[in-house]
Amino acid sequence: MTDKVSILVVEDDQAMRELVAEELTDLGHTVSKAASGKEALLCIDTHQPDIIVTDLRMPEMDGMNFLREIQSRPAAPYVIMVTAFGSIDTAIKAVKLGAYDFITKPFEIEQLQMVIEKALRERSLKLELFALRKQLQGTHDFDSIVANSDEMKEVVSIASRICEGDVTVLLTGESGTGKELLARAIHQHSPRKNEAFVAVNLGALAPTMIEAELFGHEKGAYTDAHIERAGLFREANGGTIFLDEIGELPIDMQSKLLRVLQENEVRPLGSSTTHDIDVRVVAATNRDLAAMMKEGTFREDLFYRINVVEIELPPLRARKEDLLALIQLFWEELCAKSNASPLPKEIVRHLSNYRWPGNVRELRNVLERCHALSVNGVASAADLPKQLLQDNSSGDFLSAASQSGLTMGQVEKRYILHVLKDENGNKTRTAKRLGLDRKTLYRKLDEYGS
Repeated sequence: MTDKVSILVVEDDQAMRELVAEELTDLGHTVSKAASGKEALLCIDTHQPDIIVTDLRMPEMDGMNFLREIQSRPAAPYVIMVTAFGSIDTAIKAVKLGAYDFITKPFEIEQLQMVIEKALRERSLKLELFALRKQLQGTHDFDSIVANSDEMKEVVSIASRICEGDVTVLLTGESGTGKELLARAIHQHSPRKNEAFVAVNLGALAPTMIEAELFGHEKGAYTDAHIERAGLFREANGGTIFLDEIGELPIDMQSKLLRVLQENEVRPLGSSTTHDIDVRVVAATNRDLAAMMKEGTFREDLFYRINVVEIELPPLRARKEDLLALIQLFWEELCAKSNASPLPKEIVRHLSNYRWPGNVRELRNVLERCHALSVNGVASAADLPKQLLQDNSSGDFLSAASQSGLTMGQVEKRYILHVLKDENGNKTRTAKRLGLDRKTLYRKLDEYGS
C-alpha cells in the first residue's frame, strides 16, 4: 500500500487490540485503538478512519449495535467484523446490515491486510463514481445553459418547473439548438438523476432495426441476432430515455411506440414475454409534427402522448444576447486545453454578424476550427469558413431589391417572405424579427396568398 490509511481497531481484549494495532502500523497504516463500541464512536469523530476493524462480541455495546450506529452516520467508514468461527451466521447478518466483510479468529495479519486492500479499492471506485456524478451534474446543470436572452430564460424556466414530475416532454426547434443538453439537464434535476439517461437518434437507425434497438430481441429473432439484447427502453428502466428526431420514426413503428408508452411494457422481438418498464420519455424533433399529422405521416394519438409539455428552443439568430456569451464560453473551454490567445475582434465581428443556420452546434464547430488552425495560439479571421466571411444575407437581399426597380409594397412582400423562409416558417419568430404583431403578419400573409 502506497497511501497511508487510517484504521480504527475496536477490541475489548487488550492483548489482541495491541497486537493487531502494532502489526497494522508495521504495514504502514495510521492506527487508532478503542476498547469498546462507545469509545470507538468518540474516536470516529476525532480520527475519521477509512476502515474500522471491530470485534463482534464486546461488552456494553456489541458489534451489531456498534455497526448500526456507524451506518446511521453520513460518509460511514468501511467496517470489517472479526468473529469466532461459531458466530459466522451472526457475521453474515452484520454484512447484510452494512459491514463490508468479516474474518474469523484466529487469523493471520496478511489475511486482514487482503480484506483491507479490497475494501479500499471498492471505496476508491465509489469516490471516483461520486466525483464523476458531481462533474456530470455541473456539465448538465441548468446553470451551464447560457440564457441571457428572454427566449432562453423562458425555456429554462419551463424546463426547471417540470423536472420533479414524470410528465412526457417534447423539445422542438432547429437542429443544433441544444435539445439533448436540455434533456440531460431535465434528467439531472429529476428524482431519476441517479439512474440511466439513454439517448437514441431515431433518424440514425436503419428502419428495419428500430424495433430491436428500442425494445430488444431474443437470440435468433432475425439473421444477425446471435445474442439476446434487452433494448434501450429496458436499459433506461428507472431513468430517462431521450428519443431524438422522433419525426423520423416510420409510421408502422409509431403505433408500436405508442403501445409501449400507454402500457409501460415492452415485448422483445421474437419473444412472447413482456417486461414492465418505468421510464420517463423526453422526445425531440426539428420537424413540424403538426404538418406531418395533416399529411398522415405522423400519428395524432402519438403526438398527443409525447406532447404533454412542449418546449421550443429558439435558433441562435434569435438569441443575440446569448451569442457573445457562448463564443466566450466555448473559446475558454478550448483555451483550457492549450495556451491560446483571446479571439481577435475581427473574428468576433464575423461571428456576431453571421446567421448561424447550424445554430449552437455550428458555432462550436467553427470555434474548434479556429483553435485547430491557430498559429502559436493566435487565431486568424482568414481561417474562418468562407460562408462566415461572405454572409450578409439581409444586406444582399435589400441591395438586389433596390437595383431591380421594385415598388415599396413588392419589396415589403419579398422581404417578409424572405424572413419567413429564413425562420423555417415559424410565424412567431418571423413577426418578432420584423417588429410586427402576429395579427398583422397573418393578415399580410393572407394578402400574399401564403
